[in-house]
Amino acid sequence: MPMTLLQTPLTPLHRELGAKLVPFAGYEMPVQFSDGILKEHRHTREAAGLFDVSHMGQVVIRGDVATAELEALVPADLAALPDHHAVYSLLLNQEGGVLDDLIITRWADDSFFLVVNADCKVADVDHLRAHLPGCSLEVLENRALLAVQGPRAREVLSALCPDAAELVFMTGVEAAIDGVPVYVSCCGYTGEDGFELSIPAAEAERLATLLLDQPGVAPIGLGARDSLRLEAGLCLYGHELSASITPIQAGLKWAIAKARRVDGARPGGYPGAQIINRQWREGIGERRVGLRVKGKRPVRDGQLVCDQSGQAIGRISSSAFGASVGAPIAMAFVAVDHATAGTLVQVDVRGKIVMAEVVPMPFVPPRYYRG
Repeated sequence: MPMTLLQTPLTPLHRELGAKLVPFAGYEMPVQFSDGILKEHRHTREAAGLFDVSHMGQVVIRGDVATAELEALVPADLAALPDHHAVYSLLLNQEGGVLDDLIITRWADDSFFLVVNADCKVADVDHLRAHLPGCSLEVLENRALLAVQGPRAREVLSALCPDAAELVFMTGVEAAIDGVPVYVSCCGYTGEDGFELSIPAAEAERLATLLLDQPGVAPIGLGARDSLRLEAGLCLYGHELSASITPIQAGLKWAIAKARRVDGARPGGYPGAQIINRQWREGIGERRVGLRVKGKRPVRDGQLVCDQSGQAIGRISSSAFGASVGAPIAMAFVAVDHATAGTLVQVDVRGKIVMAEVVPMPFVPPRYYRG
């Protein structure tokens, strides 16, 4: 029997706008609209794109011990996080593998707002409930989540929500748009300046339509969202992150807060800390790198990466045509002795050899607004 797909509050609007809807993380989601993925990608880099990310999980954790209990699950320095500031962090298992990556925002009064991945949100909530005995946990089932991303995003949102005008990267504010209460976060998944809006589900279609009526704003689907995040060098859970991939292997040392590192003020104290610290000190066998493909033939997730002699040294984890780069690009996990920028490698594309070069990430410079 086919699985019944969930819908977001914007599914009727997606249909009205001519979206191609596909199954994604148990939801019926727009992979593209009528302009197609490449044009949507370029439009986001040049103007502003509106993304429906309501399939993501939104969770609020409250309690006097919320900081301490959350810090026992993630390697962030939540004790030092000011109100309405956010941090990217990782839920980890005892082997140092990543159960999920998430954004944690401190709200006032010992409360935290978490945004977690759609594929992981049921398991995440179970994990959090089991390990936060001194806290209350609320899943915001009746909220939608929209993202406005691109160089015109700030102009667009500031006209509708003046409180958001001066937000800098990884900060948020309680505000209103057209009389609707929203929580606005200055963050995103494209490498561009932008915002995420947590809003009542019942008002999602009205606010999305209001945003789309603004000059320069167009609807953007999952296809362009993926190629934009790949150009930005950002990980995707299930590709660059998994329960068997540690932050060190994924190139996310920076996600281990300085205070939580082995030489920090409050070292360790999170799952897998000993393994992660050992990898940090002693090194690892492979790590995540960026690849720029020579020529126009695309590579695909899961394909083997080989050295110049044809010996397998790794595997592609994500791939797309980088519309801003003008070439196929990819991320891969490769042996560390082949991970230096400038190293030439081969990718086995269905029996044909495609050449690629290890390059620094991100593939395009980020344009986060930091004030």
